[in-house]
Amino acid sequence: MPQMGYDMEQGTVVRWIKGEGDDVKRGEPVAEIETDKAVVEMEATANGVLRKIVAAEGTTVPVGQLIAIIGTADEDIGEVGVADAPSPKEAPSPQLAVETPVIEQEAMVPAQRVKASPVARRLAKEKGIDLVQVTGSGPGGRIVREDVLSYETTGQAAAPASAAVAPATGVATAPVASAPAVTSVAQTPTSAAPTGEPGRLDLSRMRQGIARAVSSSKVGTPHFYVTLSIDMTDAMAIRAQINEATDQVRVSVNDMVMKAAVMALGKYPTLNASFKDDHLETHPYVNLGMAISLEQGLMVPAIVNAQDKSLVELAVASKDLAERAHGGRIRQDEYNGTFSTSNLGMFGVDEFSAIILPPQAAVLAISAIKKQPVVDENDQVVVRQMMNLTISIDHRVSDGVEGAQFLQEVKRILEH
Repeated sequence: MPQMGYDMEQGTVVRWIKGEGDDVKRGEPVAEIETDKAVVEMEATANGVLRKIVAAEGTTVPVGQLIAIIGTADEDIGEVGVADAPSPKEAPSPQLAVETPVIEQEAMVPAQRVKASPVARRLAKEKGIDLVQVTGSGPGGRIVREDVLSYETTGQAAAPASAAVAPATGVATAPVASAPAVTSVAQTPTSAAPTGEPGRLDLSRMRQGIARAVSSSKVGTPHFYVTLSIDMTDAMAIRAQINEATDQVRVSVNDMVMKAAVMALGKYPTLNASFKDDHLETHPYVNLGMAISLEQGLMVPAIVNAQDKSLVELAVASKDLAERAHGGRIRQDEYNGTFSTSNLGMFGVDEFSAIILPPQAAVLAISAIKKQPVVDENDQVVVRQMMNLTISIDHRVSDGVEGAQFLQEVKRILEH
């Protein structure tokens, strides 16, 4: 069981994409694994044949435990894995105890297996809806949240939502029939469900994972913060020109800030590193994390190799990532961010500080653009579109001077 995310301690085998005896290639999806935050396609770590499946569908397995064996077709694997095979009924540890009746039922009755996002499964369970009766409108017929809600009210599936995310805000939207609208970061009721006891709300599995991750980060990582105000007037004009000239995708403010951050990391690579006891682990690539608000909590998947993408390509990638995050379809390599961004600008927030996601060294908080009076170089008061950026940095990795220099470089890029 691979560790897909810093705070992942166990995963549930939802489905084996490959069967015993199938040829597999390194990097090819072989199984679907459910984590606290999404269903992720697990990739093969070697070329060969899937000789033995050790963990059956519906089994919850700790990170690092054997779940399958890949080898050559004539390799003698003997009794390898027999003693390590987990029971399909093996329960998670008490701290992470989560009921998975839908998955277990599917494992027992393969003919009834349905493709559904984790959100849709939990919602269907809460409302007592049999997912077998619901038609999915997501990719490949996958059942999403809107399908369950539509079935509850009309008995029919929801119409596919082609524009399911906000214009590259960094905090994605829930799919809606009208123009995209941003969901609130304050979590919606599905992140904490009533239990019948007055004054008690049970946390979702994702919210429990978030609680563990942020507590560990704030206690174990010495944060410090640097804020800088940036004049976005010219950048907004350039953005309008770009969006008028291309029909591929609309570039957002968030995309522009992320592109500037990636460029600045090229000059200050320490902020793209990780603290490892007595040394720093540097990365020759930038896997750019993007905080996305979901109904049941928050996740920070990454745009892989963001340093190789143009502004428009980055805009396409950010929207695709947000859409797949809402559908619970994040890839395994997208859990390995090296630097992250978080955007609350769409809520009119003037300034905020984000919590670092270990083992990353920094996170950039993006606030709202607002018209403000500014004194120019001629001592004249003019109206400009201003935005505050705040970077949170691991003090073991860097210091205030480098943080300020990084923000100055981001400022230079965005203002010119």
